[in-house]
Amino acid sequence: MLGIAAAVLFFIAFLINAADITTNDVSSSGNVMLLGLTLLALHVAGIGGGWGGRARRR
Repeated sequence: MLGIAAAVLFFIAFLINAADITTNDVSSSGNVMLLGLTLLALHVAGIGGGWGGRARRR
């Protein structure tokens, strides 16, 4: 789930940068990309992996 959110944030950062959209300092493409990297690091660390459906029990 966090990996998908990171991909969306990377795409938004790409659009801001590619379309040359002027934004304020808070939502600049670099800051959006840093948020995406944070979410990606959390995903790789395994945090948020249990948010899906119910796990199987054997």
